[in-house]
Amino acid sequence: MEIRNIAIIAHVDHGKTTLTDALMQQTGATKAGSSMDSDSLEQERGITIYSKNASIVYKDTKINIVDTPGHADFGSEVERVLRSIDTVLLVVDAQEGPMPQTRFVLKKSLELGLNPIVVINKIDKPAADADRTEEQVLELFYELGANDTQANFPVVYAIGRDGIAKKKMSDEGKDLTPLLDTILDFIPSASSDELESKTLRFQSFNLAYDNFLGRMAVGRVYEGILKLGDPIFIKKPNGETRKGKTTKIFSFKGLERVEVQEAKAGDIVLVAGLENIDIGETVTTDENAEPFSAIAVDEPTISLAFMANSSPFRGKEGSHITSREIREYLERELEVNVGLKVDFDAGDHFKVYGRGELHIAILLENMRRKGFEIQVSQPQVIIREENGKKVEPFEEVIIDIPQEFQGAVIEKLGKRNFVMTNLEHIDAVLRLTFTGPTRGLLGYRNQFVVDTRGEGIFSSRVTGFEAYAGDIQRKSVGSMVSMVQGKTPAFSLWGLQDRGVLYIGAGTEVYEGMVIGNTSKGEEMSVNPTKGKQLTNMRSSSSDESVDLVPPMTISIERGLEIMNADEYLEITPESVRLRKQFLTEAERIKVKRSK
Repeated sequence: MEIRNIAIIAHVDHGKTTLTDALMQQTGATKAGSSMDSDSLEQERGITIYSKNASIVYKDTKINIVDTPGHADFGSEVERVLRSIDTVLLVVDAQEGPMPQTRFVLKKSLELGLNPIVVINKIDKPAADADRTEEQVLELFYELGANDTQANFPVVYAIGRDGIAKKKMSDEGKDLTPLLDTILDFIPSASSDELESKTLRFQSFNLAYDNFLGRMAVGRVYEGILKLGDPIFIKKPNGETRKGKTTKIFSFKGLERVEVQEAKAGDIVLVAGLENIDIGETVTTDENAEPFSAIAVDEPTISLAFMANSSPFRGKEGSHITSREIREYLERELEVNVGLKVDFDAGDHFKVYGRGELHIAILLENMRRKGFEIQVSQPQVIIREENGKKVEPFEEVIIDIPQEFQGAVIEKLGKRNFVMTNLEHIDAVLRLTFTGPTRGLLGYRNQFVVDTRGEGIFSSRVTGFEAYAGDIQRKSVGSMVSMVQGKTPAFSLWGLQDRGVLYIGAGTEVYEGMVIGNTSKGEEMSVNPTKGKQLTNMRSSSSDESVDLVPPMTISIERGLEIMNADEYLEITPESVRLRKQFLTEAERIKVKRSK
């Protein structure tokens, strides 16, 4: 059976997972209703977080499909996948056109010499313009240095949600057969007798973990045949070699793993038994075989401290509350989460380095769902030295907004050292492109939602490390801090809501040092949110006024990471996310402030 290997790449929410699901349902690989986004967090958020493998069989050909994340924080997943496949399906929304992550993944694909197939998806959207989108994609290809072969890409028009594809807009679409035929016609076969006859060379591009089998490698057999139980050599890109033995080999059938005895050249499989296997290492049966070149993984851009929860409510909700348990979880996470780095020797905390706020937020969300109680410090951008100069991560930001919000967005980003590089009108929407330091985006996304009244689309991608951009005058919000422990009555919060924005509602348990809101004047304020209404035996015309509470601004993990100040911790438990001061009593905070 011939093999084709493809990855589906796109900007977040352009429909690649939906399209993959439809391809598998049409070919009978899965039943209706099943999805590549199997993780509960992925289903809730509607985004792909982890790259996944699946396969379908069409016209006696096995097509291995790798679904990749569309969010820039998980870009290191995409880059590794591209090394292992033969071409990409570049999915672009017919209404939005190419977006930042489209540019990122396409640039990587073209640099690797891949010839993409372009799928213009969601052609049924009211403002969809397939011709304009195709033109924008072609411009992007040339802008990114595509050669003539790459720029002469085949185009398929699709409605992934309905499982329809067509080669011309005028065609009547029935199913995804036009797309499947294009894949077979355009992509060369990954398997051949000549490749199978060579010495085994397998390279891992992703990792998986199993409680019984340990660390496993997802990779491609480039040459030869990988057989169960064969003694093998694991070679690092620098040539360093160690011995090993495969204990299990799994092939992919639909979304399921199927145990097999051998894997032939061209196939993508999951292998267990290769102790401490790492991404980019080569597995071979010949000790003198040439290892494949290393697979680069993007550097982290932010860091923060993880520590065991030490608040007065410690242990009320979680079952894992010790530093030792947090350490064990982070060690297991490092087995598969290659975009993550952890310094375990940082003293009373663990220094965690990640690709962005979402990358860290997903890690924290997974931890709380497993019963952990944890507190983290304010995220800091990683600033390093190169050739004696300070450099920091920079990002490209693309914003789609109605025209009336243009002034507020340009002004706020300008103050954060962002420079506008492009402005264009797309129908009734204004598209603004900026570049600037990642530091400037910390705490901005929440402000963006307020400034655009929820009508703006914000997306960004890290472009690399550039010269330090200088000081950023970021206005930090003043905190409203509880000075007592107890339960909050509605009457007390009613009196406080005029002072700023509250993070809690009536009937919430609070403790001394817990941040219950922010102040409109921007200064820290200690308050008593547990004070009840004074009871008297006198009646007056105003004593029975109704208490009208404004709904509180609920703190999620992402929002907490954005709005917290440098002297605060974000406390995360299975049921709650709270902001708190590092020093809980006002006397301690004053003492620390004086000592600085």
